[in-house]
Amino acid sequence: MTSRTLPAGTPSFRLDGKVALITGAGKGIGAGIAAALAATIVAVARTLVDLENLVARVTAEGGRATARAYDVRDKAAICALIDGLPRLDILVNNAGTNIPEPFLEVSEDHLDLMIDLNVRSLLLVSQCAVRKMLEQGPNAEGRNIINLSSQMGLVGAANRTAYSMTKHAVEGLTSSLAIELAPQRIRVNSIAPTFVDTPLVRSIVNTPEEYKLLVSKIPLGSMARVEDIMGAALYLASPAAAMVTGTCLRVDGGWTAQ
Repeated sequence: MTSRTLPAGTPSFRLDGKVALITGAGKGIGAGIAAALAATIVAVARTLVDLENLVARVTAEGGRATARAYDVRDKAAICALIDGLPRLDILVNNAGTNIPEPFLEVSEDHLDLMIDLNVRSLLLVSQCAVRKMLEQGPNAEGRNIINLSSQMGLVGAANRTAYSMTKHAVEGLTSSLAIELAPQRIRVNSIAPTFVDTPLVRSIVNTPEEYKLLVSKIPLGSMARVEDIMGAALYLASPAAAMVTGTCLRVDGGWTAQ
């Protein structure tokens, strides 16, 4: 096999010189995205040891990363962190939670937690991030926000009413924010994964019968891999997606096409 020179003007996926903050970066999808973005990474999660493992991984691969143990629901702390950064180009809102349960059994505590973490904190962290991004001037290039949504933000499912409600809210916020920030050249997009093959999901889908039933609903016949979400995030964050805003990138194996 021989290599070839790419044509002039081929879009770049490089993020040299950019600073990216990723919430929920300790494990799973968040850690994968942090490792994939070739930028200076500020990794935020509640558990420091998970973040330290991520920083070691990124550093070993020649990248730059710092760990910050915060709860994204603490607006004052997160805004102080963002204010103290030298610059911010990319925000990945990945922190979130899901508590599957029948509609009639959704407790107020569970509802409050999902709204607070999946919606309220996402909006407030985005506010702080955009204020920081605007310090570079109104038309600086390369600034963008990526919101981790879900296929359940586009469709519904039994036992996921509260979660689906919050992810539909994320999709609405993404579209509206993309329109409002477009004059400042700040792009806003979302990623909607199907079930991703992580230890957390495997702890729920933990029998061959449950796995078979789940993947029978995904036309491509398997759960997504963390690497699939990493690729989507790298594309949306990069100059290759310079004209992409207000878009939901569905990494769902065809689930929502049915």
